[in-house]
Amino acid sequence: MPDATLSALGWDATFADAFAPFADRGCQPGRVARTDRGACTVLTPAGPIRVTTREGPAVGDWVALGEGSTIAGVLPRRSAFVRREAGDRIAEQVVAANIDSVFLVASLADSWRPRRLERYLAVGWQSGATPVIVLTKPDLCPSVDQAVAEAEAVAIGTPVHVVNPKSGEGVDGLRGYASDGSTVALLGLSGVGKSTIVNALAGEERAATGDIRSDGKGRHTTTHRELMLLPGGGVIIDTPGLRGLALWEAAEGLERAFADVEELASACRFSDCGHNGEPGCAIAGAVAEGLLSEDRVASWRKLQREAEWVEHRREAAYAAEQRKLWKQRVRDAGPTRIR
Repeated sequence: MPDATLSALGWDATFADAFAPFADRGCQPGRVARTDRGACTVLTPAGPIRVTTREGPAVGDWVALGEGSTIAGVLPRRSAFVRREAGDRIAEQVVAANIDSVFLVASLADSWRPRRLERYLAVGWQSGATPVIVLTKPDLCPSVDQAVAEAEAVAIGTPVHVVNPKSGEGVDGLRGYASDGSTVALLGLSGVGKSTIVNALAGEERAATGDIRSDGKGRHTTTHRELMLLPGGGVIIDTPGLRGLALWEAAEGLERAFADVEELASACRFSDCGHNGEPGCAIAGAVAEGLLSEDRVASWRKLQREAEWVEHRREAAYAAEQRKLWKQRVRDAGPTRIR
């Protein structure tokens, strides 16, 4: 890895201001490059430092390193790509923090699904970073132009790049996102070519890659999230393949990802229109005229329902926690004496 300066790692005046109270205590800044169970690796100008921690920060976080290489604090995040943890537990999982751009990587080799892109875009916009769609393995796609058109139809205002990192095709178009201290995170399913993109941008083998199977699918290789410094001064975060991407907070992200549908919804005759055949429904009118696909409307509804369900569960979990704390305070106070 190239020598890491603070500016190359993404340090700027905003982080410096937030760090000022820690500087007065003699702490040193560093950026989390990798997290493991009970420990994390922090990059500093003096080199990487291994730190033991209970509830570790996320990859991409800026931390204040105190005496004995302990983490004295985590600086406020500028952005964060967050999803809901897998399973029934209602909790957030920060995939990457303080990112400027997020590459939403999809393979054209197999089942091409624009609907999945809509989910990724919603979470991408919600993160506070700028989403960028990267379509890989064009050599295995019978109709690249059609796939690009489908991606552009759901990615309103979002750049779409076709990249074959093994041959170098399209890689130069990605370099501008990861230079001069900027941070890029790569997200997508297993085997779509994220690690190959990392190696192409780095100009050397940084991330392990898998062979392509006979059906065109890549093999899962990345097993952990890791931040790496690129020769041009940018930072890139490679992540394991996401089997699922459950929404967490997503209201703003859904508005950005479905800006066309949201604009139509605001033009309905009635403000409480349910978009289910009511008179004057602008969405139904656009579908009837062929200006909007039924699949896109269905995807919008589905993600809205999921976001509402998560919000309801979060509120219920918070209320249950507050009741638990109240009962504990009552027990700690002891019996009330009547005088």
